[in-house]
Amino acid sequence: MESRAYLLQALSPLHVGTGQSVGVIDLPLMRMRSTGIPIIPGSSLKGVLRDASASDTVRTDAVFGPRRAKNGPEGDEPSEYAGALVVGDARLLALPVRSFVGTFALVTSPLLLTLARRDWGGRKGGGEAPPPVPALKKHRARVASLKSCVCLHEQAGGARVYLEDLDLEVDAEDDAVLGAWAEALQRALPGDERELLARRLVLVDDETMSFLWETAMQVDTRVSIDPDTGTAAKGQLWTEESLPAETLLMGVMAASPSWSPKQAMAASAVLDAALGGQGTMLQLGGKATVGRGWCRLLSWTAGDTEARR
Repeated sequence: MESRAYLLQALSPLHVGTGQSVGVIDLPLMRMRSTGIPIIPGSSLKGVLRDASASDTVRTDAVFGPRRAKNGPEGDEPSEYAGALVVGDARLLALPVRSFVGTFALVTSPLLLTLARRDWGGRKGGGEAPPPVPALKKHRARVASLKSCVCLHEQAGGARVYLEDLDLEVDAEDDAVLGAWAEALQRALPGDERELLARRLVLVDDETMSFLWETAMQVDTRVSIDPDTGTAAKGQLWTEESLPAETLLMGVMAASPSWSPKQAMAASAVLDAALGGQGTMLQLGGKATVGRGWCRLLSWTAGDTEARR
């Protein structure tokens, strides 16, 4: 079995939720149960990828598995073979957070980068995994370069970053480890966007990061309109939570050679078919008719190819 890491970049607010909630937010995001880290389920991504490649039925069935006939009996029916592709959940990697200078920062933490490094290890196409990330003291931040556009230098006690209502002291030297991560992540992005990531990537401690992924999400108040009166329907006011645009998530796809008797495919060909070209555009999650869920699927194989052109 062959596997590859992939990046998912949100181009508009992204809502993949769990349904109704008893909390303050009526429609919260889906999160990992143990850590609270926001995720996009692999099942959601796999279904969207299948629809995006539905033009070639034989090849699509080989990659994703055959569908049950529309006129068949109710319930799941056994298929003669399984799909060759396995799609893992996409986990939060970097969260765009409003900054006092530079408009916004892409904020990550040692925990998120450690989990990403584990996913990265041994995958083809992404190059060597970036170095391990050391622990960080509370209420401190690190940047790949002190020339970062979100870092203020002329401050008492040294450089600082201001994220939402957080005032964080920046370590007084360039972070070579974070710089290596920025360089590695850049390889998956189109050339004209690589500098944006390098100049905005900020590392904060895990406790601060967990505070941000609970409080720095986009929360919208929505209302349903009564078609008869043209005004708000009674009892139809709700709030929904979304990952903000520019969020980066990371996951892993794996594949075996095709099981289809009609279409022979090597595992690498299955992954190529699923990941598509550089920057495949997808719509994920709910609220599509109001512009939610536009994403770009990026892979390091495609990014390296782009860089060599």
